[in-house]
Amino acid sequence: MSWLEVFSVIASAVGVWLTTRRSLAAWPVIILACLLYGELFRESRLYSDMLLQGVFAVCAVYGWWHWLIGVKAEGSVTVQTLSLRGWVWGIVAGLAGSVLLGYCMARYTNASLPWLDSALTSYSLVGQWWQARKYLANWWLWIAVDVIYIGEYIYKHLNLTAGLYALFVLLAVIGLRDWRRALRSQQEAASAQQLQAAR
Repeated sequence: MSWLEVFSVIASAVGVWLTTRRSLAAWPVIILACLLYGELFRESRLYSDMLLQGVFAVCAVYGWWHWLIGVKAEGSVTVQTLSLRGWVWGIVAGLAGSVLLGYCMARYTNASLPWLDSALTSYSLVGQWWQARKYLANWWLWIAVDVIYIGEYIYKHLNLTAGLYALFVLLAVIGLRDWRRALRSQQEAASAQQLQAAR
């Protein structure tokens, strides 16, 4: 365990907690966590995860902007549902990214766990995109990915990070619950507005 890992864990936990609360403050904290973890993963030779942090940082800038526009237009961060087509595209995109990145990491680098790390990286990108787009489904994907990450980090002796990912699973469950409530409230408000307009 290093101070870099400690600060990375703290920033990541705060960023995810703020996301469960649908707070715009989540995004700058997430960007900081990405930078810290990018360096930690470089030192651990988890190059797919290192690259993922860079992409996460870019996605975080997009998410921040997308959420900000939504708040200006609607007054809050509104939760969206993901269509069956969106689910299929997300799964296919994650699989394609897993194969392409896994092959590159296995063939051209000395990456540790290149195939597993690449699959987790690829599906994490799908989860990050869904989160930026405010899809409720992001929490289901994060629960699955984070459970597998726990095992990977225990194997790599990044025990504090493994503990963080256990916390992420808990936060994802909380996020799923809270975003479901928000979605129900949105739907009830929309129904009430439709009834009002029909009168």
